[in-house]
Amino acid sequence: MATPLFINRTDLVRNSIIDGNVDTAKFIYFIKISQTIHIQNFLGTELYQKFEELITAGTLTDVDNPNYYNLMVTYIQPMLIWYAQVDYIPFAAYQIKNGGVFKHTSENSESATKEELDYLVAKAREYAEYYTRRFIDYMNFNQNLFPEYYSNSNDDIDPSQDAIFNGWVL
Repeated sequence: MATPLFINRTDLVRNSIIDGNVDTAKFIYFIKISQTIHIQNFLGTELYQKFEELITAGTLTDVDNPNYYNLMVTYIQPMLIWYAQVDYIPFAAYQIKNGGVFKHTSENSESATKEELDYLVAKAREYAEYYTRRFIDYMNFNQNLFPEYYSNSNDDIDPSQDAIFNGWVL
């Protein structure tokens, strides 16, 4: 079964630095990766699966499920838009084909340096963390509206309460 995405191409392009001319196939998988890794980490398995069910059933609307709809539109989608950019930016210039790994260049532009890309990723992560903190604060005060938030068990992922990425510790 395909994973229902919490945002679509239009959501990402309209709310990010990703140009509308970028081929959807180049970044759609990064939405799925970000959703599976980052968003599920903060929602926990049960609430994450609840959203998958609502999207699949077509009932994630402000009429059918207003609390879930509000949570998705106000908190989860902005988080996902920025986490998708965090995950996509390092790979945006590259393609892997039969002949190897290629980096795109243009006649009318200059390729970004590694430092510039690192800066873009850091800024996108900063925005993602801001929306994540807003989500966590909202859930701390409204967890009674979403019983799945604390109903995880066994090998389910429990929702993380830490919105800050502190880098790698070696």
